[in-house]
Amino acid sequence: MQSVFDGHNDVLLRLWNHAREGTDPVAEFRDGVSTGHIDAPRAKTGGLAGGLCAIYIPSGNLVFADPDRHGHYATPLSAPLERTPSLDIALEMAAIALKLDRAGAWKLCRSTAEIRDCMEKGIFAAVMHMEGCEAIDADLVALETFYAAGLRSLGPVWSRNNVFAHGVPFAYPSSPDTGPGLTDAGFVLVRECNRLGIVIDLAHITEKGFWDVAKTSDQPLVASHSNAHALTPVARNLTDKQLDAIRESHGIVGLNYATAMLREDGRSDANTPIEAMVRHVDHLVSRVGIDCVGLGSDFDGATIPQEIGDAAGNQKLIAALRNVGYAEADLAKLCRENWLRILASAWGESSRPRV
Repeated sequence: MQSVFDGHNDVLLRLWNHAREGTDPVAEFRDGVSTGHIDAPRAKTGGLAGGLCAIYIPSGNLVFADPDRHGHYATPLSAPLERTPSLDIALEMAAIALKLDRAGAWKLCRSTAEIRDCMEKGIFAAVMHMEGCEAIDADLVALETFYAAGLRSLGPVWSRNNVFAHGVPFAYPSSPDTGPGLTDAGFVLVRECNRLGIVIDLAHITEKGFWDVAKTSDQPLVASHSNAHALTPVARNLTDKQLDAIRESHGIVGLNYATAMLREDGRSDANTPIEAMVRHVDHLVSRVGIDCVGLGSDFDGATIPQEIGDAAGNQKLIAALRNVGYAEADLAKLCRENWLRILASAWGESSRPRV
C-alpha cells in the first residue's frame, strides 16, 4: 500500500458543521462516522497518512447554477464576506484542529520531520491550511496569530473576492482568466508568507492572480486541488501555460477528485469512472513531469467518483495508476514525496525523499 499525503481536504468544515449540532469532533474523527469522507478509521484503511486540512468560511448565499441544454453553466461569484464573523468561524475551526491534536486523534504538524514521524507511527498528520483569507486583516496581524497556532499553508482567495485577491467562478466552459488578480494587500500577503514560510496555494485564484503570485513569490508555485483545463475546461482548472509555469518553478499541482473538474462535460456526477482521474494524472505528468504532480482530493468538499467513495477508497486510484504503468517509485512521488518536497521548500527545510 502506498501511503498518501493529501494536498487538500475540508474535514475541518465537516467537523465544525457537526459540532454546531452538538457532535464531539474528537469522537467523530477518532472513532469514525458513516457520513463525509475522512475520519481516522477510513484514512487508515485507504492509506491516507495525512494532509492539508482547510479552514474554510462557507458562503451561505452561494447557489450553484444548473447546466443549460448544452451542459453549460456559470455560477456568479458569491458575495464577499465580512471579516469579524469570518474570524470567529476560523478561530472555531482552528480550535477543533488543536483539540484533535491535544486529544491525540491526529497530530498538527509544523515540519516534514513531524509528518514523516506520524507516518511511521500511524498517526494522521494534519497541516493547518486556510482556504480564502477572509479571517485575515489587511494589516496581517491575525496572520501572526494563526501562524503561531500552526497555520503553514493558505490560499489568498476562494471562489469569491476579498481584500487580497479575486477568485474564479464555478463555470463551464470558461477560461480561468475571469478578472483582476492580487490587490495591493495581496502582494504584501505573498511577501509575508514567503518570510514566515507559509505555502501559497493558487487553486481558486484568477489566472491574472496566478501570474501576480508567480512574479512575486520566491516559492515554487502550488495549486493544491486543480486539474487540466485542456481536458475539462472549467474556470477552476489550469491551462497548459499555467502548468508550464508550475513545472518551471518545480512546484506542484494536486489532482482534484471533484467530478466537475474531471469530466469532459464539467458535471458534478458521482457516476464518473476512475479512468477520468487517470486521464488527468497522465496529462499533468506529461506537462509538468512526475516530480510536480500530487493528490489534492477535496475530500469533504466535493462530489467525488463513487468508485472511490471516501478516504478508504484511495488505493483504488493508486491501483488504477499502477495498472497503466506507473512504477512504485513514481507512485511514491505522486502519493506523498512531491508534497513533502514542496512543504520542506516553503518551510525552509531540506527533505530527502524516501522512495
